[in-house]
Amino acid sequence: MNLRNNEKFVMFVITVASLGLAVENVFMGWEFWVPPVIFFGTVLLWGIQLSGQIEYGIRKVFLFVAECLIIFYHGVHKTSLFDIALVIVLAMATYSMLDTLYMMHILLLEFLVLMFIQLINLPGGNPIVYDRITVSRLLLHTCIVLLIYFFSVKSINNHLDDEEETRIRNERIALNDSSTEDFLSNISHELRTPVNVVNGMSDLLIKRGVGSEADSIRNAGVRLAYQIEDIQDYTECRRHKVLIEEDNYMSTSLINDVVTSFRTNDAAEKLELVVDLSPSVPMMMRGDIRKLHKIFRHLLENAVKFTRAGGIYVKMYTEKTDYGVNLMIEMTDTGIGMDKLAIKQITEGMYQANKKRNRSSGGIGLGLFIVYGFAHEMGGFVKIESERRVGTTVRVTLPQKVIDPKPCLVLDEDFDGVVLFHVRPDKYKVPRLRDFYRSMAANLAYGIKVPLYPAETVYEVERLREKLPVTHVFMGQEEYEENRGYFEELAKEDIVVAVSAGPDVRLPENSRVVLMPKPLYAYPAIKILNAGRDAGDTDGCDNAERPVFKGCRALVVDDEPMNLVVASSLFRDYEMEVDTAGSGREAISKCRDNEYELVFMDHMMPEMDGVEAMKLIKAQASDMGRKQNVIALTANAVSGAREMFIQEGFDGFIAKPINTADFERVVQRVLSGTEADRGGEAK
Repeated sequence: MNLRNNEKFVMFVITVASLGLAVENVFMGWEFWVPPVIFFGTVLLWGIQLSGQIEYGIRKVFLFVAECLIIFYHGVHKTSLFDIALVIVLAMATYSMLDTLYMMHILLLEFLVLMFIQLINLPGGNPIVYDRITVSRLLLHTCIVLLIYFFSVKSINNHLDDEEETRIRNERIALNDSSTEDFLSNISHELRTPVNVVNGMSDLLIKRGVGSEADSIRNAGVRLAYQIEDIQDYTECRRHKVLIEEDNYMSTSLINDVVTSFRTNDAAEKLELVVDLSPSVPMMMRGDIRKLHKIFRHLLENAVKFTRAGGIYVKMYTEKTDYGVNLMIEMTDTGIGMDKLAIKQITEGMYQANKKRNRSSGGIGLGLFIVYGFAHEMGGFVKIESERRVGTTVRVTLPQKVIDPKPCLVLDEDFDGVVLFHVRPDKYKVPRLRDFYRSMAANLAYGIKVPLYPAETVYEVERLREKLPVTHVFMGQEEYEENRGYFEELAKEDIVVAVSAGPDVRLPENSRVVLMPKPLYAYPAIKILNAGRDAGDTDGCDNAERPVFKGCRALVVDDEPMNLVVASSLFRDYEMEVDTAGSGREAISKCRDNEYELVFMDHMMPEMDGVEAMKLIKAQASDMGRKQNVIALTANAVSGAREMFIQEGFDGFIAKPINTADFERVVQRVLSGTEADRGGEAK
């Protein structure tokens, strides 16, 4: 920006000098053809300047040549003898802003040439009289020009030295940052293996019923695993090396992830979560599902971390575009809020609202920066609106491809009813919660075209029942417990009474009231509207039965003995027959003597790494007329790792610590013979 401004200033000086020369040319009766040339030359320079088509270095030369020509034309006239020094000094001062030494040298040379032309008394003008005044003035002018020349050269050299020092300092800072990020990346990679052991062994202890201590170990291990992932994601965002791996996914799985995460959070008992899923969101889309889950997790964790009272409002909807849809995610909390400086710091990373040792907020302060990084790499953007002591809204917009455009939530065509939404407004200590619930209910009713009426009291419920054919009543736990008898009697009629409640609620024997586990959101509401009391389990939208791989023979290859114990135990839970190998060579030998449907191969192993072992195993199987499926099971989980392993020839990829959902999906796909697409595993 400074170079551009300096260039504009030089152009302005040239324009003024050209105008002055043209005026002087007319007054002094010099060559008549010069003013038109000056005019067209100035217009040409402005055209070059404004078009921006020519690179800066060439434009700078054009400006300097034009200035030298103007000075030379002015200086060769006899009447300009004592003006030459002044013009040269002004030119040196002006062009020193462009930090180019050769221009100073050429201007000094031009001064000497012009003075020589003037002093040799060329014909066509009055000869110079060399008296004491004339000589002293010429000497003074020459000294001034030389002095300004040396000052300009020194100034340019100092500025260039400063720029070089700044460049070297920035390179050192970048090198230090890169070294730090390499260290963090390597540390996060190395920590995945022991964390996998901790999580796996704690799972084994939990299955054996050793006590609540194992649960605490497991929870700590999961938290540590998340923070290791955050460090890895942070370094990739800082380096702009985030790779996008696209999968097909069900849109409802994103909301189910938010609901499940919140239910396991300690803050679920004191905070309300209101989930507003637009029914018009396409059923299936394509994008980086893993990063979408992480974006939701970071937004939710950030909202919970800085909210002491009230709740969180999650809204997800889409806007149609030429390439598919823009997935819109909004997370609004009633927390402490942020000021403009804090919002700016988020984009730079490492922001925490409270950095003191006794801070009340946990985490390592990377969440929102990772959200920014992921969103930008996915072609989207993030906007934060916040006010101190009021709350924060984070809006994330992400372009997604549409695979199945059908709405994710659909009401049966034969539905013909009226719905009441019974929420007592005075129960909320934070008034914004009431607005959250109203917005969620109104958006859902509008999306599925259902008549919805608010009823703040039992009296209003009765009044609306008299006027309308009410078929469903939705309410909160407090409203139900306050008038339990009334709503139990109401449920015995042809009205479906649905209560959003916590796990501590106990219904009377033979109650016909339908329970919806908190938090209330669109999926269970639609399920109840469609099926009434026969809705069955309303706990979530992704409750598929756990697969069983009975009889599947698997070989687990890892140089870490505890990893073999953990993986073997997990795989046996799926009724797989598990064998182990401690090295690539042992795996090759076992695959030669035995037939395995699956081989789970670690990557980084001594003597022979997993990639080399996989290729030898596949080649060996091909020579024996068999096809061997090999799945990478590794702590190398940087962005693009799955793509790299698939391209190397692996049939699937599972990261450590092992995520059971990833494990089930990959194994099902490989056993079914489905090809792994290059954008990622099929969902």
